[in-house]
Amino acid sequence: MRDLEQALTDIRAMRSQIARGTEFRGYGPAAFAATGVLAILAALAQPHLIENPAAETVSYLGLWIATALLTAVIIGADVVTRSRRVHSGLADEMIQQAAEQLLPAGIAGALLTIVIVRYAPQSLWMLPGLWQIMLSVGVFAACRMLPAPLFVVGVWYLGTGLACLAFAGDAHALSPWAMGLPFGIGQLLAAVLIHLAGPRDAED
Repeated sequence: MRDLEQALTDIRAMRSQIARGTEFRGYGPAAFAATGVLAILAALAQPHLIENPAAETVSYLGLWIATALLTAVIIGADVVTRSRRVHSGLADEMIQQAAEQLLPAGIAGALLTIVIVRYAPQSLWMLPGLWQIMLSVGVFAACRMLPAPLFVVGVWYLGTGLACLAFAGDAHALSPWAMGLPFGIGQLLAAVLIHLAGPRDAED
């Protein structure tokens, strides 16, 4: 029995090692394009739902956190279905590896938001830029498993995040387009690069 358990452990370790050295093809361009459109729609909706974001921070956070969660659901569902088709027997390991690359940045971004809201509300204007920087960190971390051109998406989010912090200021940082344009363009850029990186199948 001990030999069997050791053999199963060795097999799992080998599968994880293979997964770490395999390019992840679980991301589909359609899902990223959909989330880019979603970010732009959220930006268009913000002025109608939130008249003064600086005074209605709960509503502002609710809108963009809901948008981020819906984005995660759309991409996550697509990753699971595509990975099972593209990576077949290694799908579970590939999904796990992809999640491990992105989760630290996601958790850091969530905790950063909680700390600023709770202890430094005067710094809320910095959140759009900080969120974009956190996303860039996640993209950079995942790059070793992704098609090489997607590095550009990480550079985009880093650049837009720094620009938001440097130039938006507290008067304009909560503008809908401080979120909508960077995320909308970034997700659409990712969709184009994934599409061009191929290989594609009939369901793309």
